[in-house]
Amino acid sequence: MEKKESGEREILADVKRLERVAYPLLTWYKENGRDLPWRREPNPYKVWISEIMLQQTRIEAVKPYFDRFMKELPDVAALAAVDDDRLMKLWEGLGYYNRARNLKKAADVIVREYGGVMPPQYLELKKLPGIGCYTAGAIASIVFGEAVPAVDGNVLRVLSRILASREDIGKASVKKRAEEMLRRIMPAGEAGAFNQGLMELGETVCVPNGSPKCEECPVKKECLARELGLTGELPVKAPPKKRRIEKRTVCIMEQEDQVALCRREDTGLLASLYELPNVEGHWSLEQLSRVFHFREDQVISAEQLPDAKHVFSHVEWHMIGYRIKVGKGLPKGLIAAKKEELKTIYPLPNAFSRYTKLIK
Repeated sequence: MEKKESGEREILADVKRLERVAYPLLTWYKENGRDLPWRREPNPYKVWISEIMLQQTRIEAVKPYFDRFMKELPDVAALAAVDDDRLMKLWEGLGYYNRARNLKKAADVIVREYGGVMPPQYLELKKLPGIGCYTAGAIASIVFGEAVPAVDGNVLRVLSRILASREDIGKASVKKRAEEMLRRIMPAGEAGAFNQGLMELGETVCVPNGSPKCEECPVKKECLARELGLTGELPVKAPPKKRRIEKRTVCIMEQEDQVALCRREDTGLLASLYELPNVEGHWSLEQLSRVFHFREDQVISAEQLPDAKHVFSHVEWHMIGYRIKVGKGLPKGLIAAKKEELKTIYPLPNAFSRYTKLIK
């Protein structure tokens, strides 16, 4: 019982500090919030798409993708009806392709069960594929004004510094506690602006890499980490697990204006996307000829390409590559794609970009 009461006292003390943050943060955000495409005349669809795109991706990188996506798929009905390959092509380069697949799954649900209109309630939004607490909170607060928090990594970093907390922000319990505190102080009628203000502060002032810009911070007077000289030590986050190394050999196999492609399996890493022919391990040209079934007399020229590396969240690909030009048609079992179609039809993951850029 004493431990529970002690924990509640700590929360109350933190809540009081955060209450003093609300007004200066709102004032600062209304004066300094960036002009972003999804903030102009926000609607649930725009906010939803932007929040999913922004997961694991920088704002400046997202902007052109967001504009292109909105032009081609302007509403939920268009997203639900889009061909899978076209959706992947629109997403090409953003990575984490399951995000796009879940967007379409959720759009299907919205069309079938909600008449094509996104539900306005936080709890209903959370039921949709690919929408968790953060995204549901962002949509519900920004668009519908529901007084719910939207806690992402930026918000957790800001809170850990304001409160000088040494709790690991990667823990679910820490995120849950942050959500609980923010629910208690959510300004009436200003939930969306408050949530966006916390996100904006974390993205532009209380930054993750390098020193935070404390002198520009609107809530510096309430920041315990600044007062105690701990901004460089916080937040605390356990280091990620060491990534597994995989060696791969990639082929640019060409025949005049065509290039060979494969399609990945429907499950697993980069599921269902197209790719350049490749095999696990570092192979010689002679070994590749046996795998992809081309004869020596078919080869017009062959050259080894520069090595490349691509980092996924849990694995690194260390790649070597070859360019092989054949004169009697591409090997059977491979997709013969026109090179110009790589720009418009076939979605190719960034993992192969070092080599796809060499295709002319």
